Amino acid sequence: MPRFAANLSFLYQELPFLDRFDAAARDGFAGVECLFPYDVPATEVRARATALGLSIVLINAPPGDWAAGERGLASVEGRDGDFRESIERALAYASAVASPRVHVLAGLLEAGDERDAAIARYEERLRWAASQAARSGIDLMIEPINPHDMPGYLLQRQDEAHAIVERVGAPNLKVQMDLYHCERVEGDAVAQLRRWLPTGRVGHFQIAGVPDRHEPDEGALDWRGALAAIDAIAAATGWEGWIGCEYWPRHGAVPGGTSAGLVWMTAFAASGQAMTRVSPAP
Repeated sequence: MPRFAANLSFLYQELPFLDRFDAAARDGFAGVECLFPYDVPATEVRARATALGLSIVLINAPPGDWAAGERGLASVEGRDGDFRESIERALAYASAVASPRVHVLAGLLEAGDERDAAIARYEERLRWAASQAARSGIDLMIEPINPHDMPGYLLQRQDEAHAIVERVGAPNLKVQMDLYHCERVEGDAVAQLRRWLPTGRVGHFQIAGVPDRHEPDEGALDWRGALAAIDAIAAATGWEGWIGCEYWPRHGAVPGGTSAGLVWMTAFAASGQAMTRVSPAP
């Protein structure tokens, strides 16, 4: 059955970061994920998650200077040293908090840059990063992101991501399939996940409503069809990944706003599915 992870960078905005773990546990989440947790000591994050029985399922590698507009370093010309430092930092943190996945952002294709050259740099750096991650038993994720939210992002389509994973050829390099981004770029996310999940190259899902990125039950995404398809394919193939709830609560950053918006999850559970808790990683 689908396992849902609360994205603590998006949900429970009214609470301090560590207190969001408690809120997620109270709402029945079995796992959590977040973008860039590096300002919080890994020992504190690990302790909070362990005390609550939560699995930390995904973090992002440092993206460069986010405030200055950087959106990853993996394909950016002249940033090889910075990229390697970001991966080393991410892997150390992921190991410390027992996160089995790290998302590596591709970076922006600036005006005048050659796409083929950027893709070549991207693949070369991913090959190196995957070899480093394998030593710690960590999977790396690459994620197509829509150009409405992130103009100029190098990687936007599912087929592009899967082709890169195939060419790099590292067993611990996977695609992070965000159904929100997929629906905005390609449409019919259900058909897309039915195409790609059986390949074995999808390592993680995320979900949000389209186009406003609120709860999945608001907007154009066939969220029930998507979750049912994931459930069916997982049962047939043995896929055991997570679905990250990476959306902005429609009630905003008000006390209880995230919890109130979880009616979609309750409705899905009532339809015969359910969240399943798992033991946290040791």
